[in-house]
Amino acid sequence: MSTTAEASQGRMPRQIPYIIGNEACERFSFYGMRNILVEFLVGSIILAYLPVIDREGHAKDIFHSFVIGVYFFPLLGGWLSDRYFGKYNTVLWFSLIYCAGHACLALFEESRTGFFAGLFLIALGSGGIKPLVVSFCGDQFDQSNKDKAKIVFDAFYWIINFGSFFASLLAPFLLHRYGPAVAFGIPGVLMFIATVIFWLGRNKYVHVPPSGADPHAFLKVVTTALKAQRPGEGRWGLYVALLGLLGAVALLLLWALSWISAAPSWWPDFGFVISACLALGLVIALGGLGAAMQLERARSLHPDTAVDGVRAVLRILIVFALVTPFWSLFDQKASTWIIQGREMVMPTFSWLPQKVGDMLREWFVSPSQMQALNPLLVMMLIPFNNLVLYPALRKLGFNVTALKRMGWGIAFSGVAWIAAGVLQLWIDGGDPVALAWQSLPYLLLTFGEVLVSATALEFAYSQAPHAMKGVIMAFWYLTSTFGSLWVLLTNFGVRNEAVLGRIASTGLSENAFLMFFFAGFAFVAALAFALYARTYPMQDNYRTAA
Repeated sequence: MSTTAEASQGRMPRQIPYIIGNEACERFSFYGMRNILVEFLVGSIILAYLPVIDREGHAKDIFHSFVIGVYFFPLLGGWLSDRYFGKYNTVLWFSLIYCAGHACLALFEESRTGFFAGLFLIALGSGGIKPLVVSFCGDQFDQSNKDKAKIVFDAFYWIINFGSFFASLLAPFLLHRYGPAVAFGIPGVLMFIATVIFWLGRNKYVHVPPSGADPHAFLKVVTTALKAQRPGEGRWGLYVALLGLLGAVALLLLWALSWISAAPSWWPDFGFVISACLALGLVIALGGLGAAMQLERARSLHPDTAVDGVRAVLRILIVFALVTPFWSLFDQKASTWIIQGREMVMPTFSWLPQKVGDMLREWFVSPSQMQALNPLLVMMLIPFNNLVLYPALRKLGFNVTALKRMGWGIAFSGVAWIAAGVLQLWIDGGDPVALAWQSLPYLLLTFGEVLVSATALEFAYSQAPHAMKGVIMAFWYLTSTFGSLWVLLTNFGVRNEAVLGRIASTGLSENAFLMFFFAGFAFVAALAFALYARTYPMQDNYRTAA
């Protein structure tokens, strides 16, 4: 291993502030544009060609398609980092692409082509660095000071929410007061500052070199296992993996036929994003299952550590798959909950002194700003959980493991959506409902987020073998891609007249029905997660001290 920093010898690494400072500015830039995207699109010229009644649904589709891109491109960033360029160089170059995307949003607010190009560049840049900054932070620790990594991972997640809090308050205000050019331009400036801060620490970082063309890499071992034959034994694992590949090709072919209006009449026109995500899901699910069925056949051709590493990754992927329903609920706070908030009554702050009320009315101009509650609550809940809740539970005899925290977090997200559904029933009843009532589902969802996401940062890094840390972090972020896929599939399904008829027969509005549907989805996922977590073997893959 080559490094450009001294061995830490149990101390907190001095280069951590550069990484934390970069993350604070980058998160401001990302959440600043993300949290106003749906609101901007609903009222923009970009969607003016659609009937007014269809704009909210189309804006949600664009938002979740963007989220899918953001959390898909970590696969590319992780692969380039692990194989060729290392984490530092990959983060720096993708950050420049990220800056260019922000510039496009600010310059092309009235151009569909220019604006969507900006969204693509931000998805590429943000996604490309996403799996690397966290694992790069983890690389700064070794066995002598790994006890401090927990503190930094929590601080890392806290600073993400620090940037998100101010972005959530400021960006909607800028959009309403100064227009989209300024509202999208200021996050671009913050992304440029983030890039400079990261560059300034270049001579202080520990640089773990890329693994390069490793003959015992994850895909090499998987390929060997699938191709290997044993006398008298079948090759069912290979057939399962091929079934996944053929299914993926069929999905993409049917999309291509739909695009030229030549698909069979029975095939639903999912569009490219849904078709591509379903194809990727088939390859990962059936390819992973096939590899697991024949993995021991690779043991004579690869070191035991490599084969055991692949098995560890396959186990981790099952954990990740069971987390995807959480993200289908969480990411809708920036789409479905904003649209719900547009039907609610903005606060007047009349109960405060007049000058204070006037100032707050001046600043609080949009339901999008309710999203600031999420990072504010995260900054409060992380220290509360670590200093009060978890120690209290341990004194009562409860073993608060990472997987238990994640399972309960998924369940709390379901409770949050029950609360949101009750609010929707209240709105549908025709009574004016104060926007402040959304605070309850935000509180419940945020508590679930802290249990799932803050915990998963450390879990994903500690469980991944060294040569696959960048890629396994990319797979973790891919859980959000599939979370948004469930949203797009659900939105696609409710555009069917038969489905709408069934929803109407329940006596619920479409919005209320979907909120309760997603709550049930989370409860089922939480139960499945708890059952699998009972058998998961925990690993410790921090590097040894220098």
